[in-house]
Amino acid sequence: MAKINLLPWRALLRERRRKRFLMVLAVLSVVAVAGVFAADHFIDGLVEQQLERNDLIRSATFQLDGRAEQIDQLKVRREQLLERMQTIGMLQSSRSSSGIILEQLARSLPDGVYFTDVKMTEGNIVITGVAQSNNLVAQLMRNLDASHWLETPELIDVKAGPAHDGEHVRQFQLTVREARHTPAGGQL
Repeated sequence: MAKINLLPWRALLRERRRKRFLMVLAVLSVVAVAGVFAADHFIDGLVEQQLERNDLIRSATFQLDGRAEQIDQLKVRREQLLERMQTIGMLQSSRSSSGIILEQLARSLPDGVYFTDVKMTEGNIVITGVAQSNNLVAQLMRNLDASHWLETPELIDVKAGPAHDGEHVRQFQLTVREARHTPAGGQL
């Protein structure tokens, strides 16, 4: 048989495979480095986009915080204005009633009775006066009770006072409350 030496052929094939392997390895390394570079670049782009979104959200949040503060200030101002309006409304409604109350007190006053002091606080009226007799004090209380603008007269004190024109007088103190009326047609 013929002797064939296959060693150089095998060595040549091995050398080709090794070169092909190194070339594939180099190509894969280049592809892997390019892939890593591309992935890094892509991730950096995504991070930058997210940072831009975060900045946009922060600026929008800052603007909304400013608006919320303005809204809170407007609410406080609105409450202050409503309180002022209520105060003005109460003053206007009590403005005309004060005159009516004084007129009612004057109409309720019988002959022989006069007031020395009248004080009104929050709808309660304290009246101090002098009468010629206890009957006239009782008549005054009946007259006050008959008024539509005054209610529940209560006698606090009656005592004998100094003689006036030869007659003994009675000093009295009583309270009466202002009746609350709802304005008919917007007027008292």
